[in-house]
Order: sequence, then C-alpha cells, then structure tokens
Amino acid sequence: MFFTLPENLDWIEVAPGNRRAVLSERPELMLVAFRFEEGGISPLHSHLNSQVSYVAEGTFDVTVGGETIRLGPGSSFIVAPHLVHGVVAVTEGLLIDTFNPRRDDFLQKQ
Repeated sequence: MFFTLPENLDWIEVAPGNRRAVLSERPELMLVAFRFEEGGISPLHSHLNSQVSYVAEGTFDVTVGGETIRLGPGSSFIVAPHLVHGVVAVTEGLLIDTFNPRRDDFLQKQ
C-alpha cells in the first residue's frame, strides 16, 4: 500500500478520549495518527520501538523520561526504545507518530 486516503482510515478507540489510525506501515517503519479529545490520555508506558511524534493540532502535556513539558502545534518529541513516556491532551488535538520498527500490536483488530 503506497497511499492512504482520509476516508479509508480505520480509527480504533485506544482509551476514552483517545483513538488511533495507522496511516502507513512497513516492517521497518510506521506512521500513526492519534486523535485526542480534551483530557484524553496516553498513560505512561514504554515499548521497544523508537518513536518520533509531531503535534499537528492542539496542546499536550508530554512526559518523556520523567520530564514533562507543554507542547503545541508544530512541536515534536522523540522517545528512545524502552523509555517511559505518555501524554495528556490539554485541548482537543492530533499527534502524528512514527515508529521504528513498526508497532505490530497496532495491526491487530480490537
């Protein structure tokens, strides 16, 4: 699959106020959109994947490695493998995340 159209996205609820859609993926790389309602969270967690996240819309309190900062549109953050991180949506917002290698658990239908 080379192209992804917005009307073909399969949004999956991750937690209350937080849903995701896989935009593109290959075994070595994945692009994922996370849509948050105000107050939505991605609780502190870690995984074996490297991650880079871009704040496309909204404002988030982002915690990486025990440090928390408020980020708005145009900001980004990077997470090394196994580093604890999470976000809280201060406002409604959209994060675009990349993972290396891809998050195979995101390919499972819930």
